[in-house]
Amino acid sequence: MKHSDLWLVVPAAGIGQRMKAECPKQYLKIADRFILDITLSRLLDNAPFKGCMVPLNPQDRWWPDSESAKDDRIQTCTGGKERADSVLFALHALEDQADDDDWVLVHDAARPCLHPHDLSNLIDTLFEHPVGGLLAAPVADTLKLASRGTEPEVQETVDRSQLWRALTPQMFRFGALKAALELCLKNSHGVTDESSAMEFSGNMPVLVEGRADNLKITVPSDLGLAEFILNRQ
Repeated sequence: MKHSDLWLVVPAAGIGQRMKAECPKQYLKIADRFILDITLSRLLDNAPFKGCMVPLNPQDRWWPDSESAKDDRIQTCTGGKERADSVLFALHALEDQADDDDWVLVHDAARPCLHPHDLSNLIDTLFEHPVGGLLAAPVADTLKLASRGTEPEVQETVDRSQLWRALTPQMFRFGALKAALELCLKNSHGVTDESSAMEFSGNMPVLVEGRADNLKITVPSDLGLAEFILNRQ
């Protein structure tokens, strides 16, 4: 039986409106390095990936100045309007190189704080699994269900015992993920992550507990926190 290869997809076509910066958030810098460069190097240097595809915005003018543009392990393709579109475009760009039973790990470009132990644990836990799964963290905060309106009120306190925060990477079989994303697109089903596409196709992913400091940089204050985390890992 053929050994399954590992492929990496890091969608980087977003424009990061909530950062209110002059460039997309993946090109903001921490310790004088693009966030995207930190993210890609922490993945590619800590797992035996066969290759990597990075979907880019057609108007991207920062990529040529990145460290990653000079890394021969990385290929690029044109990204789409939504994350799911970008991931599907990346899979189509890789389909002549990857087999359906290979694994593809999809990771957020703005998550530079992934710990190498979490990456290796995800791969080791799922490598023989028929479906795959994702890094996730149990919800620690008390959750409130709010009413609608400009001044929301608490409707109820939600039981958090079975609730997890979805993180990345998310790891699925190449062919199954491509088919799941295509099915969602055909049915106009909204996709917020790869796991939701797999769930829609009837495949239930495994939750692999990961560190809560696998931060996704979303707002300006996250930059300082990410730098603090990276300096302590």
